[in-house]
Amino acid sequence: MIRLTGFIRKFLIRFFDILLSLAGLILLLPFLILISLAILADFSGPVIFRQTRVGKNNIDFTLLKFRTMHIGSDKKGLITIGRQDQRVTSIGKFLRKFKLDELPQLFNVLSGDMSIVGPRPEVRHYTKLYSPAAQMIILSVKPGITDNASIEFSNENELLSKANDPERYYIEEIMPIKIRLNMIYIENLTFGNYLRILFKTVGKVLSGRG
Repeated sequence: MIRLTGFIRKFLIRFFDILLSLAGLILLLPFLILISLAILADFSGPVIFRQTRVGKNNIDFTLLKFRTMHIGSDKKGLITIGRQDQRVTSIGKFLRKFKLDELPQLFNVLSGDMSIVGPRPEVRHYTKLYSPAAQMIILSVKPGITDNASIEFSNENELLSKANDPERYYIEEIMPIKIRLNMIYIENLTFGNYLRILFKTVGKVLSGRG
């Protein structure tokens, strides 16, 4: 019965992942085209930014985002300190403010690399800093577009912009809390919690506070 319950939970989550990502891509298609044109008009370079992140079972995958920074900016540091970061383009500031740069990750969800809800995927530079227990738990599930940590730290860029050493502040102050929140979610993984975080995220975005 336990195995059946687990199977049903996984089936429901995957069903909703496919349903929501497919519906989102279809409904938002005109908007996605407009964003792509705005990025092309703002600066030359590819519309989509691709970055290797660590996914389920510690396997790398390619995360998709709308490009918000000048080409090669990721080589100057992994931490972005908000819209005032000089590497961020004009249209990039707008996209980041409303989290619109994350929309291409619906393709990641549709392909099965990600889920709508799950721990935000990190680059290996940061996952290597996880404890063995945290690595085992967090990397046992698909990463997601939103999670409790994303909701809790919706003002993460603002916090980093105020830190004397943003990289150190992220590693020592923010990342441990994110890890704890993600482990709590995974250890209590239910379809109900999946829906709760989904609705909580939508509510925060619509309220203008996230």
